[in-house]
Amino acid sequence: MLNLGLLLGAAGVCCALQPEEVLLIANRNAAESLALARYYQQKRQIPPTNLLTVRMGDTEDCSREEYLQQLVLPLREFLKKRTVLPPIKCLVLFYGLPLRVAAPELSHTDWKRLEELKFEKREIDWQLDQRPELAAEERQRLAGQAGRLEQRIKQLDRRDQLAALDSELALVLNDNYPLERWLLNPYFVGFQKLSDRPQLAKQQVLLVARLDGPTPAIVRRMIADSLQAEAEGLRGRVYFDARWPQPAEQDRLKGYALYDNSLHRAARQAKKLTRMPVVIDQQERLFQSGEAPLAALYSGWYSLAKYVDAFEWQPGAVAYHIASAECVTLKRAGSQLWCKRLLEDGVAATVGPVAEPYVYGFPLPEPFFTYLLDGYYTLVESYFLSLPYLSWQMVLIGDPLYRPFRNRLRQ
Repeated sequence: MLNLGLLLGAAGVCCALQPEEVLLIANRNAAESLALARYYQQKRQIPPTNLLTVRMGDTEDCSREEYLQQLVLPLREFLKKRTVLPPIKCLVLFYGLPLRVAAPELSHTDWKRLEELKFEKREIDWQLDQRPELAAEERQRLAGQAGRLEQRIKQLDRRDQLAALDSELALVLNDNYPLERWLLNPYFVGFQKLSDRPQLAKQQVLLVARLDGPTPAIVRRMIADSLQAEAEGLRGRVYFDARWPQPAEQDRLKGYALYDNSLHRAARQAKKLTRMPVVIDQQERLFQSGEAPLAALYSGWYSLAKYVDAFEWQPGAVAYHIASAECVTLKRAGSQLWCKRLLEDGVAATVGPVAEPYVYGFPLPEPFFTYLLDGYYTLVESYFLSLPYLSWQMVLIGDPLYRPFRNRLRQ
């Protein structure tokens, strides 16, 4: 259960992330990956030694074996040999590295057993569909058997072991952990007072972001816009697109209601922490074309895999849409997924899932935007403080060191 009665005062990050604590990872097999890493390294004054190059397929998917051999192994060797202080706290993945890592491959024995279980379930499904004369007790027995088979199929198929490469890589310091579904993120503020604490300590987790997008030119623009907005201060308007009015009772909300309420609470925090106009919509409809000019910050839901071009984005804008498939691809031509289209339209940073995350897989809007608006925390810190789960489906795309409101600290 997510516990958001919110612990926004004590986030547990002792100091803002520094350039010397960031390691850049580029793919030598992807055109412009290394050039983009060096461009970012120069712009952010990342130490020359904080760059690791690997060789992976220039695709958005990779096998578990390729992930372990071509990325995890060289990264662990790099970190083991590193003697320079301070230690690495954040990894930045660059254009050309995969988005997803597949589940471990099945052995021949497991594959054969999986096919047998699928056949058994198809037989039972056929009886339930095609034999209306079955007695109620028999129908109930068969339905129970089909449900048990489905659970065994899911377990053997390992379909819940596919994950975002970024989210998996956050746990690279750990040799052995369960791959099924997710692990609780020890940085997430909603878990700080739970009796059932995360299995991992913060010291076992690295922050991860990626500078990626549809084209190398867009990635360069994202970096430049972030630096410009950081220097001048991000300006514009704040938009939150909820679906329902804020409920009077907020203590026991779950699922969609919890996240919808978090959008309302994020709007309230934005009104407190910034002078920018804040717009909160609480209707089922989404913002439509021309309704969101000068957009600097945005979060809302729900338009699955169909970007709604309602926004005029400011340089340095940060935005994410809560829907199940919005970062399945960043490269596929014609895709209307929100992450790809947000970046194409001018956003500097976004968040999205590479596969079905369930709503709890998303960062909660209230803590994410509250920390970002604070001015002290970087983009990647704001993300990890608001993200419930790791070894799961979510990725952060943007400059991890970006602090669009750092000028607030000087006022």
